[in-house]
Order: sequence, then structure tokens, then C-alpha cells
Amino acid sequence: MELNSSSKKPRIWLRLLILSALIGGATWLLYETGVIGFFLDKKKLLHLLNSMKPWDVVLFVLLQAAQVIVAPIPGEVTGLAGGYLYGPIMGVIWSTLGLSIGSYGAFLLGRVFGRPAVERFVPKQTMARFDYLLAHKGAVIVFLLFLIPGFPKDTLCWFLGLGHLSVVEFLVISTAGRLLGTIMLTLGGDFIRHHQYGRFYVLVGVALVVVLLAMAYRDKLESLFRRWHLKSLQKKKEQAPSGRESLD
Repeated sequence: MELNSSSKKPRIWLRLLILSALIGGATWLLYETGVIGFFLDKKKLLHLLNSMKPWDVVLFVLLQAAQVIVAPIPGEVTGLAGGYLYGPIMGVIWSTLGLSIGSYGAFLLGRVFGRPAVERFVPKQTMARFDYLLAHKGAVIVFLLFLIPGFPKDTLCWFLGLGHLSVVEFLVISTAGRLLGTIMLTLGGDFIRHHQYGRFYVLVGVALVVVLLAMAYRDKLESLFRRWHLKSLQKKKEQAPSGRESLD
């Protein structure tokens, strides 16, 4: 057993090196090419996308995917840009497609490179808070976590790659869980496009209230979800036949 364990160490470090190089290289490239600067400046981003027609949709979807994996890129700017450029319906569709691709990419990286790699990109406190999700699927709890405004959903995608969720389950949960936030950002961008600033400020006000409430009660909600999940697991253990345990 010791021999097997020691033989795995070089593979783990090699995976860590490869993943660090990929993420570091992508981040450096985005900074050097000024792409992150475009993300931080709504006008520049919109100008860039307009200048790329008819390939602007492809670029927008890729940028939405990248902002899930590359932490410095703010998703709020791209979400507003989607509504501004493509309207409330297509904006939601293209944003959702990009976010789903990015979420799957983070999930896949976590699954392929394993826990040692994820621990380099996910804070230890976050790992400790949600380690309980890795023992079983916890699909309902994961969905509820995705619904919490301001929750680190991108980080959760990396983390969930270590668990028991299938790719299909993960994509359904992450896509549905992000949808409300995507709709709100897209509507905000559409309001700006049509100079409906009154509606925009009302939307921002509602969003701020929801986010503030979520921040105020997030710890309590997470604690409630955790107790609910662990209680459900205990009940399944008691009901499961001896020697077998359900992972659903």
C-alpha cells in the first residue's frame, strides 16, 4: 500500500503542475491581450463584440464560459452586455450557454485533476464548509446553494467535480440554479439599451435587497441545508440493507 501511495505522488504533482500552467497561462494571456480590461469596461466590451460581427455571439459565449473558470473576470459585466446586445430572450440563451460551458469546464477540471489540484484554487475554508457534499450526491442541497445570491457558484463547480454527481445532473442543477441571476442581469442590460433607466434602477434595487438578505442569512441557510442533508443521509443509512448504502 505504501508503494502504491508513493507512486501516485508524482502523478498528483504532475497534474497540479499542468493545471497551474493552464490556469496561469490563460490568466496571463487574458491580461496581456487586454481581454480582462474589456470585461472591466462595459463600453470597451460592447465595442469589441460589435466589431466582431458576425462572430460576436461565439466570442460572447466563450467570454461567458471563461469568466466562470478565470476568477478575475466579473460575470456581472458580461451578463449586462448580453442583454444590451441580444435582448432579453437571446441574451438569456447565449449567457446560459456560455455559463453552462464554463461550469462544465470547471467541473471537468476538478474531476480530472482531483482534490490536490482543486485545493490550490478553492480556499480551505470553502473546502471544509462543503466537504460533506462529497460523501453523497446531495443534488437538492447543491441546487439550493446555487440559488443563493452572491454564493460562490464558480468555486462550487470546481468542488463538485470531486463528488458523485453525474455530468448530466450537474449541468441541470448548475444551469437551473444560475437562471434567475442570468435573467436579472440580462433584463438590466436590455433596460440600459432602451434607456429605460427607471426600470433598471428598480431592478437594481430589488437585486440589492435580495443580495443583502442572502448575505445576512447565508450562514444560517447553509447550516440549515447541511443539517437537512446529514439528517437525510442518516435516515437512508438506517433504511438501507446491511452492507449497502444509497448514494442518491
